[in-house]
Parts: sequence; structure tokens; C-alpha cells
Amino acid sequence: MTANALSADFIAFSIQKQVLRFGEFKTKAGRLSPYFFNAGLFDDGESMLKLGEFYANSILQSGLQFDMLFGPAYKGIPLVTAISIAFARMGKNYPYAYNRKEAKDHGEGGTLVGAPLTGRVLIIDDVISAGTSIRESVELIRNAGATPCAVSIALDRQEKGLGELSAVQEVEQTNRMPVVSIAKLADLFAYLQDNEKLAQYFPAIEAYRTQYCVR
Repeated sequence: MTANALSADFIAFSIQKQVLRFGEFKTKAGRLSPYFFNAGLFDDGESMLKLGEFYANSILQSGLQFDMLFGPAYKGIPLVTAISIAFARMGKNYPYAYNRKEAKDHGEGGTLVGAPLTGRVLIIDDVISAGTSIRESVELIRNAGATPCAVSIALDRQEKGLGELSAVQEVEQTNRMPVVSIAKLADLFAYLQDNEKLAQYFPAIEAYRTQYCVR
């Protein structure tokens, strides 16, 4: 499957699950967005299995080289689990880890759960808004003596961050590592253009893209 086909299938799947919705939604940045993506609504076994496969195929297509996966709490935890299972079904058995928000003071203690952080670590998240969870993950991984090598997300909104770069581009520049996504706003734009049932949402998204997003 080509990257464009993978992105289109993912967008269709997200709309079907109502993870991707259209209307008027307030973002963390205080902007009124004509669409909203909530990965938390991939909320059953079948959809998580499919989501993991979308991520795994996107990562494989990107050509990223990595040794293990890391999912920042909280949304990254089910994501990294689903992706590692998807890879295992493909015959690629990667270790994974995630963190707790609060350190555990009994049992094994600490904030990390899963495999030890070693080698090249691929960070998993759903979207990048301010990049806070990525910054925290990079620091945690480096403090463990491992190397954060890239980030994989579901949707790149391509929205501007603090300046003229997008939030994703800022993460790439600051941390000197690539960010790959299953789909981008540009893919959603193309999908709406080719879909008569959703054409009504195209003008609002086009206007939002012109005002707040990078090309």
C-alpha cells in the first residue's frame, strides 16, 4: 500500500469511528477548529488492533531505524502496546516501555514500566500540539542513557507553533530528529476534495488552513 493510500484509509477509518469529527471545536491554542481528532475514541479491541497496524505500516514506510518503542503517559501507553503487537504480528518483535505520571514508591518503584530504555528509542504519540510530552519523553530517555531517534504520530495537523514553523517542525528542529505521521492535514484536505458527502466541510477547513497552518 502506498503512503497516500495508507493515509486515505486511515482518515476514512477515523471518520467511521468518529475519532475525526467536523464542526466547531476549541483547540489547546484557543483557536476555533472546524475539525477535531480524538484518538481516545479508538476504544475497543478491534479499532486498537487496526490503529496499531496503521502506525506500524506508516513507520515501516518511513524507513526509520530504531531498537525499541516508548509511549508517554497517558495516551501513549495503549498506543505503544497496540503498535508493538502489530509489529509482532508482522514478525518484528520490538521491546517497549512507558512512563507513569507519578513515581511509584513501592514494588519496583520509579516512573518507567516495561523494557529498559536502551539504544535508539522511537517515541509514540497521537498528535503534537505544544510538544510538551515529547520534550518530557526526550529528557527521560536521555537520562536513562538511551537515544531518542524519532517520533511517530497519528495525525499531523500542520498548525503553526510559536512562530512560522508548525508544531511538528518545531519538535523536529529542537530535538534534531524526524517526526512521521500516518496522515497530515494535507491528506485530509485531499480526502475531502474527493468525497461528495463531506464536501460541505471543505471551505471551513480551507480557511482554517490558510490562517493557522503551514503548507
